[in-house]
Amino acid sequence: MSLRAAPAEDAAILAGLHAAAFDKPWSAGEIAALMTTPGVFALTVDLQGFILCRSIAGEAEILTLAVVPAARRLGVGRALVEAAAGLAATQAAACLFLEVAHDNVPALALYAAAGFERVGLRKGYYLSGADAVVMRRALNT
Repeated sequence: MSLRAAPAEDAAILAGLHAAAFDKPWSAGEIAALMTTPGVFALTVDLQGFILCRSIAGEAEILTLAVVPAARRLGVGRALVEAAAGLAATQAAACLFLEVAHDNVPALALYAAAGFERVGLRKGYYLSGADAVVMRRALNT
């Protein structure tokens, strides 16, 4: 497994990965716009998945994590989460947040195994009407 930083020039590739992973994917333009925002970074693994995060003012947030179906349950998501947490910690983030659909059982299990705790619920957060579970992981402890 080869993990590397993904530059903004990879936005089209990342959009393809996002499209393989989600029913309502983000476009290359949306991903590129986020990637050029201060504090945002992306990591990718062998064109199997990527994570996009923002780290600013002592906190970090996972904006999206996409793993193609063929690479799921092989450790790609966990490797991306751990690498992002490590990078956010080096950027002085005290914690890492995320939102995940309340019915996304595999993702909830991944995040719980990676040390995230449920800290809130956002009712009707997604366009589908699904609730979002807010999760937090302490860093630099």
